[in-house]
Amino acid sequence: MYIAEKLKEQNIAEYLIYMWQVEDLLRANHCRIDDVKRTLVEPRADLTAEQRQCLTQWYADLIDMMNQEGVVEKGHLQINKNVMTWLIDLHLQLLRSPKYPYYGAAYFKALPFIVELRAKGAQKDEPELETCFEALYGILLLRLQKRLVSKETQQAQEAMTALLSMLANYYIADKKGELLEEG
Repeated sequence: MYIAEKLKEQNIAEYLIYMWQVEDLLRANHCRIDDVKRTLVEPRADLTAEQRQCLTQWYADLIDMMNQEGVVEKGHLQINKNVMTWLIDLHLQLLRSPKYPYYGAAYFKALPFIVELRAKGAQKDEPELETCFEALYGILLLRLQKRLVSKETQQAQEAMTALLSMLANYYIADKKGELLEEG
């Protein structure tokens, strides 16, 4: 919860990937709060009793939402889909505007990797930005499993990370009302 709040303020792209990871952690614990407490809350020696209670409640609320939204086995919570929608809208605005050539350049650097992922079976009907997020999340999972990441995958990761990092910075500027002033 505390990590999510901080990431949402500082880096919306990292926040979204973190929230996807939380969804998967809840699934790994069968969306049962007792299992979540035992594996995700109780081992946290860095938290006070009050923080543990807040974290437990946050997880319980997320589990409730996952049940209500039918994403216990797969898919993403609506709150996370909303973030993706906002980012896609911003992405498209930035690409359409001649004021952000560096963003366009970052996009075109990542585009061949996106096209390659789609050719290999990624969802062709999903937005390109979502393909980037899914690729980076997949790479995160590989690294957590201590599996080898190929040089080509690392190159794709670098290009997509640069794009999403730039987008995250523009997202912050947009939230502050500063985006239109830049250029």
